[in-house]
Amino acid sequence: MIPEDVIEQVRESADIIGIIGESVELKRTGADWRGPCPFHGGKNRNFAVIPKKGLFYCYKCHEAGDVFSYLMKRFGMDYPTAVRDVARRSGIVIPERAAQAGPDPNEPLYGAVAAAHDWFIRQLAELPEAAAAREYLASREITPEQSASLLLGYASRGNASLDAMRALGIGDPVLLRAGLAAKREDGSMVARFRGRLIFPIHDQRGRVVAFGGRILGPGEPKYLNSPESEIFRKGRTLYNLHAARHAMRREESVILVEGYFDVIRLVAAGLENVVAPLGTALTHEQAALIKRYAPGATLLYDSDQAGLKATFRAGDELLRHEVRVKVATMPPGEDPDSLVRKGGAGALEPILADAVDLLERKIQLLERRGWFEDIEHRREALDRLLPTVRAAADPITRELYLSRVAERAGVEKRVLEAEAARQSARAGAAPAAASEEAAVEATGVAPVRERPLASRAEWELLRIMLLGDPWLDLARRQIDPAWIRTPAAKELFRVALGHGERFIPGTDLELSEPAFRLWDRIRARQDELATQDIQSIFDGVWQKLAARPLIIEYLKLKSQLVVGTDVEKGKLMDEMQRRKAEIRQRFPQAYERWMYRRSSARRRPPGRG
Repeated sequence: MIPEDVIEQVRESADIIGIIGESVELKRTGADWRGPCPFHGGKNRNFAVIPKKGLFYCYKCHEAGDVFSYLMKRFGMDYPTAVRDVARRSGIVIPERAAQAGPDPNEPLYGAVAAAHDWFIRQLAELPEAAAAREYLASREITPEQSASLLLGYASRGNASLDAMRALGIGDPVLLRAGLAAKREDGSMVARFRGRLIFPIHDQRGRVVAFGGRILGPGEPKYLNSPESEIFRKGRTLYNLHAARHAMRREESVILVEGYFDVIRLVAAGLENVVAPLGTALTHEQAALIKRYAPGATLLYDSDQAGLKATFRAGDELLRHEVRVKVATMPPGEDPDSLVRKGGAGALEPILADAVDLLERKIQLLERRGWFEDIEHRREALDRLLPTVRAAADPITRELYLSRVAERAGVEKRVLEAEAARQSARAGAAPAAASEEAAVEATGVAPVRERPLASRAEWELLRIMLLGDPWLDLARRQIDPAWIRTPAAKELFRVALGHGERFIPGTDLELSEPAFRLWDRIRARQDELATQDIQSIFDGVWQKLAARPLIIEYLKLKSQLVVGTDVEKGKLMDEMQRRKAEIRQRFPQAYERWMYRRSSARRRPPGRG
């Protein structure tokens, strides 16, 4: 059994042109590739391979399918063999596992959420109390047919949902774990969603895993999401991604909006490649999901101060994942939902057509405020532009950004490069120091330092590996897994080898909490590699890791000096000198670093460190 998420990863990574091109002579024709059909033996170029969609099609015999279908039809492979063959070509390791030893431990949660969803849908359609929800949808011009196609629901004001679930045999522990119920301080159970319009939240496989609920009357919060559970991680999920991902691949772009109704309105207007974060700022994992399906993004947020802040924060996060980012500017007081309701899809077309690059939008706003007119404000303008420059992980984008900012601000490009590098270095250490300082101030007690998740060499190695090929292949050939010592780094090293830079926790497989924190921190600092010599960094990391076993052997010999006889001490000293010379000869960079650390330790005052 091959997990569905792994199959999807293999399909996305497949070089369909290369694989089919091994047995069909293909030539580029516009965006597609054409050749003679291998299935009906024709000589004309009726056979098309469409890389944007990952499909092939013969206009004469009508054979069609994806890369797996091609291998099955052309070479008689069964489905698992075809998947494994494509995985091998793409450098993806298929996890070997026997038939599942037992039921999925999360199956009761999926079942409970699915049952609750069915119940919510029926309530919206049938319950007299839900008339307020139906009227609210009508006021927002959502027809009953659209509501049904969107699978919207309604949660009644009492605990009827819990009673209905219990009647189906779903126990309270499952209702709590699935986020359908909450426990009060007195131990009683209460339905989490009461008196709310319900929006289903799907995972990438299309399964409902959580809900968003909008209150229909006074009360707070206006929107309430399911709590995180074994099947739902808010920061790793995007609303409507399950339906939008194929359109995102086709359009090579995504439209990112702020809320449920924005998505619903744009989809109803015919725009399929629309997603939204779940009421939070865009996270590293959500940006990585977007990168997985589309190389470009258009941000369609509100144009008020809060919307602009969210726009630039999301844009910088996407730039860190090498997504090309544009900003579409909404008219004052409008959001995508209200704009399309008033003017139809045509009202949105010019706004999307006039979308500008993220950095250019920042410059426009600063120009309107006159911040390039005097030295004081020009300095502040640069402070607002440089974070976006630093966020650009794509080297060409960063180069273009540096040139544009230098031109507009009247500052030499080399000065901006140095300042951006200095701010990157400072930003790397600041968050940890700031959070520790705040903790001391709040509690009066210095926090206990946690054990490092990775050594410096392990950190640099993993950061390089998560860039993808050719660095993954280099690590696979040159790095011995035994050299990785810290548990979190060892786990992430193994996963990176198996899944590459496209790995996203929670969708490919779950990481332990320490390994996830390490992955999250590394992804947040990936942009720093854009201006560095990665080969030199890798060479240094390799030396440090490869020298570890020899240094450990040297230290073991040194520890034996304390108890050895004079004769034994002489032999030990000779062996230590030999090991030291070997380290110096084979791993000069690691040797220099080792010696520097030893000398620093000798100079450290007593009682320090």
